[in-house]
Amino acid sequence: MRTPASWVVVGLDNGGTCNNATVLDATGQFLVDHLVEIPSLVQEGPEAAVTALADAFRNILELTSTPLTLVRAVGLDTPGPASANGVISSKGSTNFNQVSWHGFDIRGALETELGLPVIYNNDANAAALYAHHRHFGDNAMRRSSVAAIVGTGLGGGVVENGRVVSGAAGMAGELGHVQIPLHGVLEADQPIPACNCGFEGDVESIASLTGIKNNLLPYWLSRFPDHPLASEPIGKAAKLLRGYGEKEDPLALAVFGQQARAIGKLFTIAANFTDPHAYLLGGGVVEAHPHFRQWFLNTVRETTELRREQLAVASFALVADLDMAGARGAAVAALERIQTGPAR
Repeated sequence: MRTPASWVVVGLDNGGTCNNATVLDATGQFLVDHLVEIPSLVQEGPEAAVTALADAFRNILELTSTPLTLVRAVGLDTPGPASANGVISSKGSTNFNQVSWHGFDIRGALETELGLPVIYNNDANAAALYAHHRHFGDNAMRRSSVAAIVGTGLGGGVVENGRVVSGAAGMAGELGHVQIPLHGVLEADQPIPACNCGFEGDVESIASLTGIKNNLLPYWLSRFPDHPLASEPIGKAAKLLRGYGEKEDPLALAVFGQQARAIGKLFTIAANFTDPHAYLLGGGVVEAHPHFRQWFLNTVRETTELRREQLAVASFALVADLDMAGARGAAVAALERIQTGPAR
């Protein structure tokens, strides 16, 4: 830890089990270089969860020896869906499934609890924002990117000139629910994959852990009936699949190849819609063995159809510091808000 060079902002990443926190000073330096987590208590309801966020805030200040008087604002991210102002969807979500969460203003509640401005982003947008700034450095405010974060679902974000594109209702960048052309992705006899959101053939129905469990693995196990994973419960088998991919198992490579090609289709749409400077890939694949993640990224790149002019200027990269990306992106958003205009 080091003493902050000037005033600071705090980033808080709210998750289903833990809150992760960081501190960013006005010079753009993070004061902590590792994951700092405490329980999030979201399953105990809004009051307990907001108290836990406040505890995470105080804990990170103590850990970094940062006086409260130096804090200008707090960046907060949570899983979606939520409005641009941090009001949890009236339908709830996986983490916020209790009725007491539906329509709850988590940003406003934390702002009241801390007595500081709180700037909100959803967690995928926050991770995308950090990935963008990490990738471009001093050029971040003059560049654009699209990020796909593969996890239980598929999150992501669109960043233009260093700022997240949030949209009118705060739900832009829901890349997992972009429906893609499936030719070149699925086998001829493979059922159209269905997503939990109700769509068919969107990216999340293929490129996510849920997509593996519900759609891809059942099909491929029918093609490899003697595979060791055939004897496992499907949920456990889906989680074990990456280990087989790292060993170049044919079934696993078939599944992950479909995921990579689906993301390539998504990035092709992005190329014709936003024409970004960078295509960024994050999620569990980033935490895999280097040769496997490079194969996956190469497959995404090879199946993203770019024009010659785009190929000359675009880059493909993996998201760095994934476990810290949410909190760091939330802090970056708060710093940018303080530097460019009044906080909400």
